[in-house]
Amino acid sequence: MNLKEKYTEQAIWDMIAQIPDPEIPVITIEELGVLRKVEVLKDKVIVTITPTYTGCPAMKMFEDDILKTLHDNGIENAAIKMVYTPAWTTDWMSEAAMQKLKDYGIAPPVKGTQDKGVLFGSAPKEVQCPQCGSKNTELKSQFGSTACKALYQCKDCLEPFDYFKCI
Repeated sequence: MNLKEKYTEQAIWDMIAQIPDPEIPVITIEELGVLRKVEVLKDKVIVTITPTYTGCPAMKMFEDDILKTLHDNGIENAAIKMVYTPAWTTDWMSEAAMQKLKDYGIAPPVKGTQDKGVLFGSAPKEVQCPQCGSKNTELKSQFGSTACKALYQCKDCLEPFDYFKCI
């Protein structure tokens, strides 16, 4: 039996959608918006992913985890297709991912904005503290625990926190 007769694209999608982001394990590759497409051919599965930014170190782990999950489910012939256009954007993150980021202590990006001000030294207008909810926060460093996050500190509760940059 060939793969196309055995698996639907949705079945493969469901198989790999819950793979966690290695840098933020509370969100999945689906919630992050990295998982873009699944194709089931007669003898091969092709999974298309888009990196959050060029050079993202998590992408190799995403690839390895996808291939391992497929292999563990009996799919030996699989390939990862990396696409760079359209470029990934934080608008692709699900609402569930945004809430999970906040619950995890990372301020989520504001949906629908591309805040390039961070790249040029100016802070986003309002970054809400994920700990206490205050908007009385300040940028400490344009780079937090990973390059896709900035380091902030709340002036009210004094807690430092990461802000997931809008891209």
